[in-house]
Amino acid sequence: MKPLFIIGYMGCGKTTFGKALSAATGIQFIDLDFYIEQRYHATVREIFDRYGEEGFRKIEKEMLHEVADFEDTIISCGGGTPCFFDNIDHMNKRGTTLWLKASNDCLFSRLIRKREKRPLLAGHTDEEIRDIISTQLAKREPFYSKAKVVWEGDSLEDRRQINDNISQFLATHPLG
Repeated sequence: MKPLFIIGYMGCGKTTFGKALSAATGIQFIDLDFYIEQRYHATVREIFDRYGEEGFRKIEKEMLHEVADFEDTIISCGGGTPCFFDNIDHMNKRGTTLWLKASNDCLFSRLIRKREKRPLLAGHTDEEIRDIISTQLAKREPFYSKAKVVWEGDSLEDRRQINDNISQFLATHPLG
């Protein structure tokens, strides 16, 4: 099987969906940010601090190209991954892209719970976070919309919803 790349905005459920899909199918799951952290022995935040966003994006592209050559893999990408270089086109060429699309309200609800763990959101008010989500989504949707598959990500709040989503996804998009 060619790789399945899961893309979407932070908080949309890429890792949750990817891990559940992996568990249901036995297909290997890779979180691209974690993969980068393991290779560079540093957190994404530390890499950003050391090399700046441009440096991080170059590393991210290199690591994306590496994992894109893997077979039988589900890859959860960072929220910005498809929006730089030719990343979205490369993913579409190498495998299947899945945009896990969540509403602004859903994203806001998920992100304010863990805002301090997200450098982009730490220290911002609720209204500022709503504005950040809205502004960034407007910039990123042209890239996300190039995905081959779009899947609703609002209903991933508990184990039952996650399992139902995975069953429905596999019924309409069998892997392998």
